[in-house]
Amino acid sequence: MTAPRPETLAKLTPVLTKRWLSPDAWRIGTYEKLDGYAALRKALKAHPDDLIQLIKDSGLRGRGGAGFPTGLKWGFIPQGDGKPHYLVVNADEGEPGTCKDLPLMTHDPHSLVEGVIIASYAIRANRAYIYIRGEAVHAARRLRNAVQEAYAKGYLGRNIQGTGFDLELVVHSGAGAYICGEETALLDSLEGFRGQPRLRPPFPATHGLYASPTVVNNVGTIASVPYIVLGGADWWKTMGTEKSSGPMIYSLSGRIANPGQFECSMGITLRELIELAGGMQPGHNLKFWTPGGSSTPLLTAEHLDVPLDFEGVAAAGSILGTTATQIFSDQDCPVYATYRWLEFYHHESCGKCTPCREGNYWMVRVYRRILAGQGTHEDLDTLLDTCDNILGRSFCGLGDGATSSVTSSLKYFKQDYLDYIEGRTAPKLSEKQLVGAH
Repeated sequence: MTAPRPETLAKLTPVLTKRWLSPDAWRIGTYEKLDGYAALRKALKAHPDDLIQLIKDSGLRGRGGAGFPTGLKWGFIPQGDGKPHYLVVNADEGEPGTCKDLPLMTHDPHSLVEGVIIASYAIRANRAYIYIRGEAVHAARRLRNAVQEAYAKGYLGRNIQGTGFDLELVVHSGAGAYICGEETALLDSLEGFRGQPRLRPPFPATHGLYASPTVVNNVGTIASVPYIVLGGADWWKTMGTEKSSGPMIYSLSGRIANPGQFECSMGITLRELIELAGGMQPGHNLKFWTPGGSSTPLLTAEHLDVPLDFEGVAAAGSILGTTATQIFSDQDCPVYATYRWLEFYHHESCGKCTPCREGNYWMVRVYRRILAGQGTHEDLDTLLDTCDNILGRSFCGLGDGATSSVTSSLKYFKQDYLDYIEGRTAPKLSEKQLVGAH
């Protein structure tokens, strides 16, 4: 293992992660010593519209996967409508490979709390919610403690810092449904209904939580806000690329020496990230990888130098997503990996729409046949035909995401499928695991 080159090390830009290694970083005393809540005091002296313009000028885009401009989303909220406004933070991180929001809430929860207060002030919301995944017990505990500390210091509650601005913040634990990462399913769950996506329009900006104007943002998006308020839009744009500004937390897992979170300027390449992570594990060579989690199309070793920003990854035929970079080697099977991801999406489908509910159910069974050595050449056509009937026809993005690894693995690794079908690769599944596959 060799040390990263100086020019690669320079790509590391610890902004959201800069406090993570500080002793007791999750406590308000440590946070305040390290510029904590200074951005809030500055923001409360500004006009809310000026804060929205600042976020627009910074070019901050959603860190939850879609990359929608944050300032533009905030600006959609109608003002003077006489309705309550809400801010909802999507902390329902649960996609395979995705692990940037949970460590942020565990190590530096106050950065999220401060961001919530500033964002709520900007959109004129007096009530905010953080919807966190039910299994994330430790992160939720840290977050609730941070909220209590913020209330005790007067950063939350009534007449915050003597400005007349009131804000109540609730941390709500979901029941562990992946579908609740979809913003409208999250809102339904928050209202006490079963988590299922809503028909749009109307959109949350006008008819969100309790049919009122609502902004739904990801943890990383909201946690970025205090840094932009303190540093300014121009400083934020010194990192990243022209259309994908700022740093991003890349979550690396798989066949690398040192898995973990690496915060870098957007536009870094996988080659550089692997270098920062200490290289591939001994005896392993890169074969395929996900740029943004299991719901994004696979890329290969040919894409090592693709800029990992919204535009660069899209040009390569995938999606930046949640920057959950799962790295697989020549000792891993793309057919089996896709099967395991597909099992996840089949299990997590809410069942509201037929394409996703039925399509994923049947594709799992086709994969079991192939991996048990009983597949046929027609199965590959069936998979592509099923994906065609799911993609763009599902009620929400879960169905679309489920097809990503199927179509991309068939595009790049069709021979691996044929090796199972034609008997060159030994079956990975037994007859017992084939139950229900026919």
